[in-house]
Amino acid sequence: MNSYNELPKVYSPQDFEDRIYQNWCDKGYFTPDVKNPAPAFTIVIPPPNVTGQLHMGHALDETLQDILVRYKRMQGFNTLWVPGTDHAGIATQIKVEEQLRVNEGLTRYDLGRDKFLERVWDWKHQYGNRIISQLKKLGASCDWSRERFTMDEGCSRAVREVFVNLYDKGLIYRGNRIINWCPHCITALSDAEVEYSEQEGYFWHIKYPIKGEDGYVEVATTRPETMFGDTAVAVNPNDEATKHLIGKTLILPIVGREIPVIADDYVEIGFGTGCVKITPAHDPNDFLVGQRHDLEQIKVMNDDATMNGFAGKYEGMDRYACRKALVADLEAEGYLIKTVPHNHNVGSCYRCGTTVEPLTSNQWFVKMEPLAKPALEVVRDGTVKFVPDRFSKIYVNWMENVHDWCISRQLWWGHRIPAFYCSDCGEMTVSKTDITACPKCGGKVSQENDVLDTWFSSALWPFSTLGFPDNTEELEKYYPTSALVTGYDIIFFWVARMIFSGLEHMGKEPFNTVFIHGLVRDAQGRKM
Repeated sequence: MNSYNELPKVYSPQDFEDRIYQNWCDKGYFTPDVKNPAPAFTIVIPPPNVTGQLHMGHALDETLQDILVRYKRMQGFNTLWVPGTDHAGIATQIKVEEQLRVNEGLTRYDLGRDKFLERVWDWKHQYGNRIISQLKKLGASCDWSRERFTMDEGCSRAVREVFVNLYDKGLIYRGNRIINWCPHCITALSDAEVEYSEQEGYFWHIKYPIKGEDGYVEVATTRPETMFGDTAVAVNPNDEATKHLIGKTLILPIVGREIPVIADDYVEIGFGTGCVKITPAHDPNDFLVGQRHDLEQIKVMNDDATMNGFAGKYEGMDRYACRKALVADLEAEGYLIKTVPHNHNVGSCYRCGTTVEPLTSNQWFVKMEPLAKPALEVVRDGTVKFVPDRFSKIYVNWMENVHDWCISRQLWWGHRIPAFYCSDCGEMTVSKTDITACPKCGGKVSQENDVLDTWFSSALWPFSTLGFPDNTEELEKYYPTSALVTGYDIIFFWVARMIFSGLEHMGKEPFNTVFIHGLVRDAQGRKM
């Protein structure tokens, strides 16, 4: 603009946006007074992951929230929109590891835990600042004086408080159970972090010779490489065609180990051969059968999905290379009856796409049944409403069928589990604060290496951002929050966990209304 009397030929919003936005911030338009007696309207932002920068989906999500917030602010509500970012555990660690590999030819193990975490914090500062800058460019009317990060001091205190409280109630436990394992990320995954797709595969029908007889039983499997971990073959006790086999002993092909034929209702009469190989260490259903019959658990793979010593001559081979070689050997030795094409659902890691391997592992879990019941009730009775309503049915179905939540991850970036092990007496202590000596014997302690699932801290977001575990004025005024705006893809990951966490730790649902919107996708259907 050349003078006050002359308008530019083309309007350039960038000439004014920053100045206008800064004026809003300087005058405190987005910063509510907690002592204002007007009724509160609160939204906590779904915290963007510090894995990069905002995408089109964020622009949609933030715009919808901003519309609600500005509308309520103009109506006279004491309106708070809490901004922040998420550390995004596995996703961020993968990004930094890739950066290290490409730029320096290094792995995280070359640096060691402390040095690697310094690199991740550098990444967080770079991309976290970029995200906040982008939010401001969008004109988001957040209260920047209350900006939070899922690993800041306050949120970290909240995580420890919740972990210890759940542990003391018996709702967190450590145990050897079947879990989803990503051999690329080298970590456990929760059920919600596994994406299933139909893939072409095969049923390999294999002879398991009966000890002391000329006959055999026919077993069909889609994963022959797991047979090294077989500890039984099961038949249904009411199946006239197979119940005569109960109590007999079989010889495991190639391996030569003896395994029993057991009776269990898990086997469906009329499905397949009627004889099911039981591999307790590599299948969730087999794990339960193994518990009922006190069967040995034989894990046949290493963390990277190569075969271990239980695989004999196949040790060190990748699971798929082992499968190919084993099938060839079964055929050569007369054990392979037939190969039948079969399409089946295969689980993959939601972050890297690698096929997940079910296996037994010593992990930390949240006991879900006591937490799921009240979380179901508040949706069924309308205390928490989903808009559109059809998403409440998806929520209810998932909560009705939820399993215990595996919360430990074999990562370095994240909230380290607050469990401490004594090297002298073996005592384990779970503590809200770091300890250096064993409370029982005074011996030296070391902290658990595993970190928590990133969604553990995200589940606390509606109240950890307001000061929990302290009884702050903000927590009293602005919790429960008024509404949540989010995409349908994280109902299981985040919405469900916030609801049961709020009910358990605050005694009140975290929000009243959940607005679910669609996802922004490209021409190939990929999220943008």
